[in-house]
Amino acid sequence: MNQYLFDDIYLGMSKGFNVEIIDDMVESFYAITKDSNPLHRDKNYAKDKGFKSNVVYGLLTASFYSTLVGVHLPGKYALLHGLKVDFTRPVYVGNRLFISGDVVGKHDTFRRVEIRAKIINQDGETVSRAEIMVGMNE
Repeated sequence: MNQYLFDDIYLGMSKGFNVEIIDDMVESFYAITKDSNPLHRDKNYAKDKGFKSNVVYGLLTASFYSTLVGVHLPGKYALLHGLKVDFTRPVYVGNRLFISGDVVGKHDTFRRVEIRAKIINQDGETVSRAEIMVGMNE
Protein backbone atom coordinates (compact mmCIF):
# COMPACT_ATOMS: atom_id res chain seq x y z
CA MET A 1 0.00 0.00 0.00
CA ASN A 2 1.33 3.40 -0.99
CA GLN A 3 1.41 6.13 1.63
CA TYR A 4 1.64 9.33 -0.40
CA LEU A 5 1.10 12.54 1.51
CA PHE A 6 -0.72 15.47 -0.10
CA ASP A 7 2.59 17.25 -0.72
CA ASP A 8 3.98 14.14 -2.49
CA ILE A 9 1.24 14.19 -5.12
CA TYR A 10 1.78 16.08 -8.39
CA LEU A 11 -0.16 16.70 -11.57
CA GLY A 12 0.42 13.90 -14.05
CA MET A 13 1.29 11.34 -11.37
CA SER A 14 -0.12 7.97 -12.38
CA LYS A 15 -0.50 4.47 -11.01
CA GLY A 16 -2.19 1.28 -12.13
CA PHE A 17 -2.64 -2.39 -11.44
CA ASN A 18 -4.01 -5.55 -13.06
CA VAL A 19 -6.79 -7.89 -12.00
CA GLU A 20 -8.44 -10.93 -13.56
CA ILE A 21 -12.19 -11.32 -13.14
CA ILE A 22 -13.08 -14.76 -11.78
CA ASP A 23 -16.39 -16.49 -10.97
CA ASP A 24 -15.81 -16.15 -7.22
CA MET A 25 -15.83 -12.36 -7.53
CA VAL A 26 -19.19 -12.38 -9.28
CA GLU A 27 -20.65 -14.84 -6.77
CA SER A 28 -19.36 -12.80 -3.82
CA PHE A 29 -20.85 -9.63 -5.28
CA TYR A 30 -24.18 -11.41 -5.70
CA ALA A 31 -24.03 -12.72 -2.12
CA ILE A 32 -23.62 -9.15 -0.86
CA THR A 33 -26.06 -7.32 -3.14
CA LYS A 34 -28.63 -9.99 -4.07
CA ASP A 35 -28.79 -8.40 -7.53
CA SER A 36 -30.47 -11.26 -9.37
CA ASN A 37 -30.83 -9.57 -12.76
CA PRO A 38 -30.59 -12.41 -15.32
CA LEU A 39 -28.16 -10.38 -17.44
CA HIS A 40 -25.62 -11.06 -14.68
CA ARG A 41 -26.83 -14.48 -13.54
CA ASP A 42 -27.98 -16.38 -16.64
CA LYS A 43 -25.58 -16.99 -19.55
CA ASN A 44 -28.35 -18.04 -21.95
CA TYR A 45 -30.44 -14.97 -21.16
CA ALA A 46 -27.43 -12.71 -21.70
CA LYS A 47 -26.60 -14.42 -25.01
CA ASP A 48 -30.21 -14.00 -26.14
CA LYS A 49 -29.79 -10.27 -25.47
CA GLY A 50 -26.70 -10.08 -27.71
CA PHE A 51 -23.87 -10.49 -25.19
CA LYS A 52 -21.08 -13.10 -25.30
CA SER A 53 -22.04 -14.45 -21.87
CA ASN A 54 -23.45 -13.16 -18.62
CA VAL A 55 -22.16 -9.66 -17.94
CA VAL A 56 -20.10 -8.93 -14.83
CA TYR A 57 -21.75 -6.41 -12.52
CA GLY A 58 -20.67 -2.89 -13.47
CA LEU A 59 -20.29 -1.88 -9.84
CA LEU A 60 -18.06 -4.89 -9.24
CA THR A 61 -15.66 -3.59 -11.86
CA ALA A 62 -16.07 -0.01 -10.58
CA SER A 63 -15.11 -1.18 -7.09
CA PHE A 64 -11.55 -1.41 -8.39
CA TYR A 65 -11.53 2.38 -8.52
CA SER A 66 -11.71 2.20 -4.74
CA THR A 67 -8.66 -0.07 -4.77
CA LEU A 68 -6.87 2.37 -7.05
CA VAL A 69 -7.45 5.21 -4.59
CA GLY A 70 -7.13 3.33 -1.30
CA VAL A 71 -4.05 1.27 -2.18
CA HIS A 72 -2.21 2.84 -5.12
CA LEU A 73 -2.93 6.56 -5.61
CA PRO A 74 -2.68 8.07 -3.04
CA GLY A 75 -3.06 5.00 -0.82
CA LYS A 76 -3.25 4.88 2.97
CA TYR A 77 -4.31 8.50 3.56
CA ALA A 78 -7.04 8.61 0.92
CA LEU A 79 -10.67 9.28 1.64
CA LEU A 80 -12.91 8.82 -1.41
CA HIS A 81 -15.14 11.91 -1.72
CA GLY A 82 -16.77 11.34 -5.09
CA LEU A 83 -16.88 9.00 -8.04
CA LYS A 84 -18.46 9.45 -11.46
CA VAL A 85 -18.28 6.37 -13.67
CA ASP A 86 -19.24 5.81 -17.29
CA PHE A 87 -19.43 2.20 -18.49
CA THR A 88 -18.48 1.80 -22.14
CA ARG A 89 -18.21 -1.98 -22.73
CA PRO A 90 -19.33 -5.14 -20.95
CA VAL A 91 -16.91 -7.15 -18.83
CA TYR A 92 -16.98 -10.96 -18.67
CA VAL A 93 -15.55 -13.58 -16.34
CA GLY A 94 -12.01 -14.31 -17.50
CA ASN A 95 -11.32 -10.75 -18.61
CA ARG A 96 -7.99 -9.31 -17.50
CA LEU A 97 -8.36 -5.66 -16.57
CA PHE A 98 -5.86 -2.85 -16.13
CA ILE A 99 -7.07 -0.14 -13.77
CA SER A 100 -5.15 3.14 -13.96
CA GLY A 101 -5.46 6.71 -12.82
CA ASP A 102 -3.74 10.03 -13.42
CA VAL A 103 -3.78 13.06 -11.14
CA VAL A 104 -5.42 15.89 -13.10
CA GLY A 105 -6.14 18.32 -10.27
CA LYS A 106 -4.84 19.23 -6.85
CA HIS A 107 -6.77 21.61 -4.62
CA ASP A 108 -4.69 22.99 -1.76
CA THR A 109 -7.50 24.70 0.18
CA PHE A 110 -9.48 21.49 0.70
CA ARG A 111 -6.53 19.11 0.36
CA ARG A 112 -8.31 17.26 -2.43
CA VAL A 113 -6.92 15.40 -5.40
CA GLU A 114 -8.78 14.84 -8.67
CA ILE A 115 -7.99 11.64 -10.54
CA ARG A 116 -9.04 10.69 -14.07
CA ALA A 117 -9.16 6.90 -14.26
CA LYS A 118 -10.06 4.13 -16.66
CA ILE A 119 -10.29 0.38 -16.90
CA ILE A 120 -8.97 -1.34 -20.02
CA ASN A 121 -9.51 -5.01 -20.89
CA GLN A 122 -6.98 -7.49 -22.28
CA ASP A 123 -7.88 -6.41 -25.82
CA GLY A 124 -6.97 -2.79 -25.13
CA GLU A 125 -10.63 -1.71 -25.03
CA THR A 126 -11.75 0.82 -22.44
CA VAL A 127 -14.58 -0.71 -20.41
CA SER A 128 -15.13 2.28 -18.12
CA ARG A 129 -13.91 5.77 -17.30
CA ALA A 130 -14.10 7.61 -14.01
CA GLU A 131 -13.59 10.98 -12.42
CA ILE A 132 -12.58 10.55 -8.80
CA MET A 133 -12.36 13.15 -6.03
CA VAL A 134 -10.11 12.16 -3.14
CA GLY A 135 -9.60 13.89 0.18
CA MET A 136 -6.38 13.44 2.08
CA ASN A 137 -6.69 12.20 5.64
CA GLU A 138 -3.10 12.47 6.87
